[in-house]
Amino acid sequence: MEKILVAGANGTTGKKIVSILKESNKYEPIAMVRKEEQVSYFQDNGVETILADLEKDVSNTTNGIDRVIFAAGSGGKKVKEVDQDGAKKLMDASKKDGLKKFVMLSSMGAENPEKADELKEYLKAKHHADEYLKQSGLEYTIVRPGSLTNNEGSGKIELENKLNKRGEISRLDVAKTLVGSLEDSVGQNKTFEILKGETFIKTALEKI
Repeated sequence: MEKILVAGANGTTGKKIVSILKESNKYEPIAMVRKEEQVSYFQDNGVETILADLEKDVSNTTNGIDRVIFAAGSGGKKVKEVDQDGAKKLMDASKKDGLKKFVMLSSMGAENPEKADELKEYLKAKHHADEYLKQSGLEYTIVRPGSLTNNEGSGKIELENKLNKRGEISRLDVAKTLVGSLEDSVGQNKTFEILKGETFIKTALEKI
């Protein structure tokens, strides 16, 4: 079983990622959480945790880890400190420890944040983190969904390098796409966008 560090595990999407990994027969989730009081939720569900704050030193978090899913976010409050610099620090740690892959939850619009009407600072932070990952030397996949909803997942998406349209997608389908992107054969060193769609996630990922 490969150990998968989930940064942002206590978030709405992060909890779904951990749950999917726990049901897998090839991955073991390691939930990275920021506060002591967040630990019990995962321990009660039989999930190992690592206590670490992306605003501080995270160099010890990737020892013994095989792959990372970065799904952390500051909720717009500390985009530079968490979404950008926190991500970079975790990439540095991942490279130091020779991790096999870094899967990044990004956002549509991150390729050109200056064009954004809203969330510009957030998209700038995601842009800088994505670019740092591309130059890091790590194997990576960058997933850029549209607006996230809490709707039930359909298990189906629309996926292209660039979709050239806006839309939404459920957090569950995003979580499934991120977990699917852990595979070496999926989206290796690629960036793609996803929205809700008509193609099964596994099929869509096989083509990227």
